[in-house]
Amino acid sequence: MMKRYSEDELISKLFSPIAGPEALGLGDDAALMAVRDKPLVLTTDMLVAGVHFFNQDPPELIAKKALRVNLSDLAAKGAVPQGFLLSIALPGDWSNVWLESFARGLSEDALDFATPLLGGDTSSTSGPVTISITAIGTVETFVARRGARAGDGVYVSGPIGEAALGLWLRENPGRLETLPLEARDGLLGRYLLPRPRLDLIPMLASAATASMDISDGLVGDLAKLMGVSGVSAEVTLSDIPLSLAALQAIALSPELLEIALTGGDDYEILFTAGGDFSPPKGIRRIGWVTAGSNPPKLCDGEGKSVIFKKDSYRHF
Repeated sequence: MMKRYSEDELISKLFSPIAGPEALGLGDDAALMAVRDKPLVLTTDMLVAGVHFFNQDPPELIAKKALRVNLSDLAAKGAVPQGFLLSIALPGDWSNVWLESFARGLSEDALDFATPLLGGDTSSTSGPVTISITAIGTVETFVARRGARAGDGVYVSGPIGEAALGLWLRENPGRLETLPLEARDGLLGRYLLPRPRLDLIPMLASAATASMDISDGLVGDLAKLMGVSGVSAEVTLSDIPLSLAALQAIALSPELLEIALTGGDDYEILFTAGGDFSPPKGIRRIGWVTAGSNPPKLCDGEGKSVIFKKDSYRHF
């Protein structure tokens, strides 16, 4: 049996190459970072095996997902990533091969997104693999959840529900056998590897009145976004963008529409903007902010209310 890395070897061989100069080679207990008079934006997300990913998922994709869900939070705030902290707790059966693959995926994304590792911690656990990343960004104009106003448009940055449908396919492998292979692979891929919308940072900073990323389902996250601002919204279901793959799955099993709109892991941006906002290509207005504190109203094509059994993914 191959000798496993010691903690010092794990840091020096796998994680030090990912670190930026602020991390001081990961040889200290803290990082030193200059922010050049810009406010810092901090966010953290935890991923747990069996809850946020499957044990058999490729470790390089697990690493990328762990980083990207945090970068998605920064994007929604209009913040430019500057670095991240990683803490990982490993069960007793971890291997060098698994950890090397994890570090390789993390290194690729740290380079691609210009977001170096700044430090962190490692530990053992009697439970499942647990990964916590804290991402750090800087911002010129912070876009809070609070700020939506009656009369604003409600927008989403891209197709909704692909990741939730991908998860459903993972959990129901014998279903939708006639779904085209390309559609199936596309949905599964969106669950495994989210795409943080860092490209939207300048637009959100200049135009959005309120913003958040969609992590727990569009319907539930819409209610959160409106609730914190003390307003409501009216959304037409047919205006919500769905990909061809999602439409093909829903055509085969119509009840999947609810899963698409209330499931998690989209990591598109949900935001509001003034009535004079002209959305760029790919951004879709799905409704309007309205006065009042009632839950957002979801309407079908005839203006009738649609109520789902649940509104979002719930952690507890």
